[in-house]
Amino acid sequence: MEQFSNERYFPSETVLQHANIPEYEQTYRESIENRENFWAKQAEQLHWFKKWEKVLDDSNPPFYRWFTGGKTNIVYNALDRHQQTAIRNKLALIWEGEPGDLRTFSYHALNREVCQFANILKSMGVKKGDVVTIYMPQIPEQIFAMLACAKIGAAHSVVYGGFSHEAVADRTNDANSRVVITADGGYRRG
Repeated sequence: MEQFSNERYFPSETVLQHANIPEYEQTYRESIENRENFWAKQAEQLHWFKKWEKVLDDSNPPFYRWFTGGKTNIVYNALDRHQQTAIRNKLALIWEGEPGDLRTFSYHALNREVCQFANILKSMGVKKGDVVTIYMPQIPEQIFAMLACAKIGAAHSVVYGGFSHEAVADRTNDANSRVVITADGGYRRG
């Protein structure tokens, strides 16, 4: 059995100076001491179709609710809102397959794939609230499928590729999946 060291490593001063959050301690303290204001500021950086009425509803512990009354879409914030900016040409996904093949997708290309996948799902009758089972190898199309589900408001259930057909069937039935997305094969340890 491999033994792990208790030794700790810290970034150099240069790395710390160029980190995304140079005022880490101050930011962390604010997130703890004034969490609602902190998270409201973070949420303001996203696109909301309807702004929240309350940042945190803690009236029913432990069932806390964040941004109650608000309406947003994670895929809109991750992809759509960047389509009219220079970010659309930056890389959003870099994938390397087991045999060494490489595929890259800009925000624009990824958005195109996700929209096409979402339209395929909608043409199959998938709608908001439905469940889609994803039984695929680790390929870009798996990401397209997950994002497409979120884009149209469907939940997705990813099933591990090593399961037997009985286990896949059980999970699909238990989730009441409307659709199963799969591939005809994929690499896994050669």
